Formats: sequence, C-alpha cells, structure tokens
Amino acid sequence: MFDHFLVSVVIIPPLLVIAVRLVAEHLPPRIAASAVAWSAAGAALASLANLAVFALKAVAEIPPVGRVLGWSAQVVADDTAHEPWVSSLSVLLLAAATVSLVRTWRRQDRLLSIAGRSDEPVVLVPDPAAHAYAVPGRPGHVVVTTGMRDALSAEQFAALLAHEKAHLDARHHRLVRVSELASAAHPALWWVTRQVDYLVERAADECAATVVGSRRTVAEAIGIAALAATPRPAVGLHAAGGVVPRRVSNLLRPPGRRTAAILCALPVALAAFSLIWTGEAAYDLGELLHAAMVVR
Repeated sequence: MFDHFLVSVVIIPPLLVIAVRLVAEHLPPRIAASAVAWSAAGAALASLANLAVFALKAVAEIPPVGRVLGWSAQVVADDTAHEPWVSSLSVLLLAAATVSLVRTWRRQDRLLSIAGRSDEPVVLVPDPAAHAYAVPGRPGHVVVTTGMRDALSAEQFAALLAHEKAHLDARHHRLVRVSELASAAHPALWWVTRQVDYLVERAADECAATVVGSRRTVAEAIGIAALAATPRPAVGLHAAGGVVPRRVSNLLRPPGRRTAAILCALPVALAAFSLIWTGEAAYDLGELLHAAMVVR
C-alpha cells in the first residue's frame, strides 16, 4: 500500500503546482481560477483520505485491536514492513492537517462575520485612507472609502466598482476559500493559493474592462489604487490585490488569443487520478484486513 501514500501525499501535490505554473497563464483567467482551485481541493482531499486510510491501518496494526476485531495485526503490519514508519507518520500528518483545517475554517468564518452586511450594493465610507474591497454575502456589497474615490477619476472609479462587482457576481471568495483550505490540508499547495488569488483578480480585471470598454482605464485604476491603498482589511477581495505589475501589463496588451481551455485538463486530471488512486488505497486496506482474518 505504500505506493498509494507515495503518489497521493508526496508526489501529486507538488506535481500539481508544476502543472499550474505551466498552464495558468495560457488560459482565460476565469477558467483557470476555477480549474486551479478545484484541482487543489481534489488533490488535498485525496491526500487527507490517504492519510486517513493509513491511520486506520496504524490502528489495525495494534495487537489488542486485532484480537478484538478478529484479524492478525502482524499480517496488517507486514504489508508495509519495508516502510514501518508510514502508518505512524500518517497519524501525525493527519492530526496536523486537521488542526490546520479547523484553524483556517474558523479564521475564514471570523473574517466574514466581522465584515458586516449592507443592503446597499456600494457603501461609501468617509475615510481619508484609501480602501476598496468586495465583501461577500447575501447580498454582497462593495466598500469604498472617500480616500480611494478621491484618488481616481470618474472613469477609473467606475472601473474600480466594476472590478469589485465582478468579484461578487462570480463569487470569487469561494474559490479563494477552497484554495486556502487546500493549502491548509497540504503545505505543498500554498503556492497554488497565491495563484488563485492572482487569477481571480485577473478575471475581475477582464470583466471590468469589458464593462467599461477600456482596458487602459482599468489598468490605470489598478495602478493608482495600488499606490494609494493603505494596508487592506482582511475581510474581502479588493482591486489592489494580486501581483499588480503583471495585472497592469496584461491589461495594457490587447486581449491575446488564449490556448484552448483543454489545458485545464492537466491539473484536473492529476487531481482526479489522485482521488481514484486513493479509492484504490481504501479498497486495498479492506482486502488486507480480509486476508488478515483468513490467516488468523
């Protein structure tokens, strides 16, 4: 069974990072953000499930457990005799991942709870500090300070609002949340979370450019907002996020011909393979326990 641990826990997550690096910039940002976020979630889920399978195997290797449940603990342990540490390590990794997931989930909920709600689609806050961000919810709303509004021209301010509204309409916060949970479950996926942050900003940029009819206006709004912005509150997505020079550079170029969206199949296929391989691990554990009962 060790090959299942090796593939889904050790190999696939960093391989997914490489795949994302290869394909993300060649896909439309909207498609890339979804593909990357959900692929990371699939790879993280497969890793967690594999750790759970090996944690169960660790329990099954305990002689008193074998005597009570009617199988040979030695036969179960012998399956990974050349890697006797893998079951114990899986227990520790599963515990660490669970703690990390719970902490991340609670932090996300806490940030959403303090964000507040508003029936107005745009909330203008009298504050000289420059802030602009989208607050998800039902309904979501955009928070903009007078400091940010005054830093922009009317056209640039319209582009800023279009960008933030695009975040709300596409529910980008869900993709960000999914990717954050994935990286909490497996540290190798941390870079993927940052890439999702960038891709949702790029997707909102492109949507805003379509709405206002000028890529240059959106690029100018992003640049000025980034220079004017004070450190943002952590409750929402906002227009100064992501890697600003890359975003501006993309907007100042004509919309290029993107590679076929079929490229998103690469990270998706890696995640799907890892999930299927994990199912095989669970099946193998069942077969191993059955064999251990027969020889007992």
